Amino acid sequence: MPKKQKTSAESLADATKSIVEFSGHGASLGAAGYRIASEHPDNCEFLEHPGDSTAISPGKDGFETITIGVAWDNILTQDSGVFGKWFKKVRKVGVDLDIGCMYELKDGTRGSIQAFGDKFGDFDNAPFMTLSGDERTGDAQGHDEQITVNGRKWNEIKRMLIYIYIYKGAPSWSEIKPQIVIDVPGEDDLYVTLDVHDDKLCLCAVGELESIRGGIKLTNCTEYFPGHEEMDRAFGYGLEWGEGEKSPA
Repeated sequence: MPKKQKTSAESLADATKSIVEFSGHGASLGAAGYRIASEHPDNCEFLEHPGDSTAISPGKDGFETITIGVAWDNILTQDSGVFGKWFKKVRKVGVDLDIGCMYELKDGTRGSIQAFGDKFGDFDNAPFMTLSGDERTGDAQGHDEQITVNGRKWNEIKRMLIYIYIYKGAPSWSEIKPQIVIDVPGEDDLYVTLDVHDDKLCLCAVGELESIRGGIKLTNCTEYFPGHEEMDRAFGYGLEWGEGEKSPA
């Protein structure tokens, strides 16, 4: 009997379940999900510096659902007065840090996925990727926000640039320490970290995924920009950008 094809809703439900399991890390991958390379040498691969890259080959049946999440630390600890050596002042930061991407398909189609402008994509149809939503706080279980890519359609995707941007509330990149986490089933978790920070700019291009001979090449390309147009010009996606604002929660 032929295998029943999953609907879009079922595929996204499975993707959500995989995030909860996420290689044994459990469900709390928001503010608590920050990983340090020295503490996780066995089941994580870290791309810590601009230019670092890694390649992943597809299995015999290609790729399954690929998830790309962002986590950040919204609990800041500071020394408190002369007793700072023993006592720390804890400050919770309300952060609206968003993940997005620019993409180019093999047929030349180009576009963007992000909450800003309500560009949430499509899992089953082009561009074969979708944004989970706009979590806004960093407090939720699982990834704060994630892009889900239809791995079965990876051969139709040429490249995608993952970026994060501070919409409001974050004091600085260096304080909230964001990471991009790529989960390819059957592979070590891939962490792209920001080794350098520019706290004057609110937009950071973090990593680019390229489709090469059916596989995935991931590169840390950490670079900060004043806006989407400047970032686009640097990476050559050729999109049109207009002013706008995110929809209310």
